[in-house]
Amino acid sequence: MAQLISDRRDVDFVLYEQLGLVEHELFAEFNNKKTVDLIVSEARNLAIKEILPTQKPGDEEGCHLENGMVRVPESFKRAWELYKEGEWLAMTDPPEVGGQGMPKLVGLAASEYLVGANPAFMLYSGMTHGAAKLVEEFGTKEQKALYMKKMFSGEWGGTMLLTEPEAGSDVGALTTSAKLNADGTYSITGTKIFISAGEHNLCENIIHPVLARIEGSPAGTKGISLFLVPKYHVNPDGSLGAFNNVVCTGIEEKMGIHGNATCTLSLGEKGPSIGTLLGEVNKGMPEMFQMMNEARAFVGLQAFGVATASYMYALEYARTRVQGRNITAGKDPNAKSVPIIQHPDVRRQLLNMKAWVEGIRSLIYFNGKCADLKTTASTDEDREKYSDLIEVLTPIVKGYVTDKALEICSHGVQVYGGYGYIKEFPVEQLMRDSRIFMIYEGTNGIQAMDLLGRKLGMKKGKSFGYFIELIQNTIKDAKASQGLENITKKLQIALDKFISTGKIIADRVRSADMVNAYSFAHPFLDVTGDITMAWMLLWRASISAPKLLQKAGSLDRSVVKEKSEKSKDVAYYAGQIMTAEFFINTILPSTLGKMDAIVDGDKSVEEMPEASFGSR
Repeated sequence: MAQLISDRRDVDFVLYEQLGLVEHELFAEFNNKKTVDLIVSEARNLAIKEILPTQKPGDEEGCHLENGMVRVPESFKRAWELYKEGEWLAMTDPPEVGGQGMPKLVGLAASEYLVGANPAFMLYSGMTHGAAKLVEEFGTKEQKALYMKKMFSGEWGGTMLLTEPEAGSDVGALTTSAKLNADGTYSITGTKIFISAGEHNLCENIIHPVLARIEGSPAGTKGISLFLVPKYHVNPDGSLGAFNNVVCTGIEEKMGIHGNATCTLSLGEKGPSIGTLLGEVNKGMPEMFQMMNEARAFVGLQAFGVATASYMYALEYARTRVQGRNITAGKDPNAKSVPIIQHPDVRRQLLNMKAWVEGIRSLIYFNGKCADLKTTASTDEDREKYSDLIEVLTPIVKGYVTDKALEICSHGVQVYGGYGYIKEFPVEQLMRDSRIFMIYEGTNGIQAMDLLGRKLGMKKGKSFGYFIELIQNTIKDAKASQGLENITKKLQIALDKFISTGKIIADRVRSADMVNAYSFAHPFLDVTGDITMAWMLLWRASISAPKLLQKAGSLDRSVVKEKSEKSKDVAYYAGQIMTAEFFINTILPSTLGKMDAIVDGDKSVEEMPEASFGSR
């Protein structure tokens, strides 16, 4: 079943042929292919043998609230213990905090399998890691000693308590309060909702970073502070004390990710909930958002994990499901039925899935490598450059990727036909699970506004300029590759139009047409994602073209087709070129039309009377 989660050949291509490992003394242990292959293989084995078998029963059993305690699916417990034993939770964190010190690039290759096997299960890990990073970054010496290593080991869990019933994405409207006590601690009172992994029985304690307003602090986001509130008090020696009155009052019945508990948590209503300040007073929002890039990148990885799994399932099904005659057989009554992968519309859908899955894999891994290069940069200029690239890429990784993941999973259901809509087959669950990723850690509408309102003009356009420069460099390299002339030219035309479109909509943001600009924020995100996919796929093709020529001896399609039957490398490299051609020749033209619409700036969204949307 290994092939049904991810494509190892493509993982290796991105790691070793497209991006290359990070060569720096900080990652010296992980600079060789043998070691990285072993890590990815171990992650795949854990994913296939232990985590994947929890996916369906976890979905069917779900989580159950009993007297304020949440019981997760029974199958999760063994998988969690094995996950902890392998020290997978902190594989990319420094050894001094209990991590393994891997590059993020390598960690992503391992995590692709783990997340794709069961995103609901891995959400317990993701929330814990994000909370632990907050302690690492902003904690006092005492807080780090009490919490950090036990969280990075998975012995204790973690969450993020942001959302409230009346505040939603408007975090500044929160009402949770913090009252200073004589001993320097704070009594926290309030209710938080939609808390992923907010309560569960996988860990003996859960540490909650909580956003709250200290009594007397300013209104809005400027008056918010961040606190650490453990489920159970922790004694100075690290042992557990009394219950801290963080009470789960309900869990949500959701469309998907049933195996993860989405909780409503009440603090301070059943007795004092005591927390300690994490970081500085009234700095809770910038502290939380310093970690938000990681959280949003993880959401993109989750979406990608289910998307690549859906593609691999659909591909295998299309190869084995025999139905209908080949269209070239016409009305021949003696023609035999064929695997549905021979039908043009099925091939079209599979190629759509393949193009997005492979482009997204390259994007997510590239974003991870940018983080590694930022960490290992020898100059402030390089450090700033990679930091800025991550800022620009984050709304694409979170927003565009999660949009397309749902579309990929929908294609997966369609390839299965009626069987895809039935719970007996995995693509039905993958599509349900994929829908949440467009919503949490900032809806995709917010990601679009972030891209348009902040990232496009950040540092007077310098940051976005790095992004454009990289695409131009790929186009330059592709021009030197035989056989890519047509698609290279088309991407250059699209990029030139994208640059001009970006300037036009950026000017609107700073003018009286600001509302019009933001009404096109999501289309602009969609366009930016399409350009990014075309970039990644052309990059792949420019690497593959000379290798295909070397191995096949010719780029002639008939020769390549014949030799691909005998050589996996010929088949793979030919596939890279044709996938880039498919995307740039058939999908990118629609992107040009979207840019035309942005430039035209139709005002229907802003001028439509509310009553005209429909009667009450």
